[in-house]
Amino acid sequence: MPHLPSSELVVVHEDVRDALDAGVGVVALESTILAHGLPHPDNVEIAGQIEDAVRAGGSVPATIAVLDGVVHVGLGATQVERVCTDPDIAKLSVRDVGVAAALGRSGATTVASTSALAHLAGIRVFATGGLGGVHRGASETFDVSADLGVIASTPVLVVCAGVKSILDVAGTLETLETLSVPVLGYRTDAFPGFYLSDSGHPVPWRVDSAQDAARVVVTRDRLGTDTAGVVL
Repeated sequence: MPHLPSSELVVVHEDVRDALDAGVGVVALESTILAHGLPHPDNVEIAGQIEDAVRAGGSVPATIAVLDGVVHVGLGATQVERVCTDPDIAKLSVRDVGVAAALGRSGATTVASTSALAHLAGIRVFATGGLGGVHRGASETFDVSADLGVIASTPVLVVCAGVKSILDVAGTLETLETLSVPVLGYRTDAFPGFYLSDSGHPVPWRVDSAQDAARVVVTRDRLGTDTAGVVL
């Protein structure tokens, strides 16, 4: 496990720490979907289902959140319940994490901040729903999610369901290309649109096994040509 900031700022759950030390797979999970994306008590139930799915695949889940100014990589049941029920939980992107930590605030992590904090903890895989992306009309509003820029500078494999279909999918894919972020389709040639299996846009690369996806990540590390993440 990499050297982390002071334990006053970052706490890695014992199960996650043991898995990282033993070389067991760890999958980071965001918490914004729990705090702001789903109603209670459905969010508590779904949080358990997501973590159980990771365990069923042989890995250890690490849901990430900031509680009272401390980054938690991996949450216990009581902490998950708090994230799911506390009305004062903020939504934290990367720019907000340090501010929340300094002020002792609590917040749920987005795709961007989860990717960054997973990397900080030495976690290479992050699973989520839909990425943020380029919004329609962005040429006038400049509304582009911070998710894209962070993924471009953070070497984490982001397993997702594409981007939300209300976004400018073509513009998002073009931006990922500009940022040198490889996009892989897992057993598909189509780029998904969140709850749609096909957004109408193709993926540039396809892999048909988890081993192939892992080989892409490892080979890119060995080549050292860039530090961008990979979208799967």
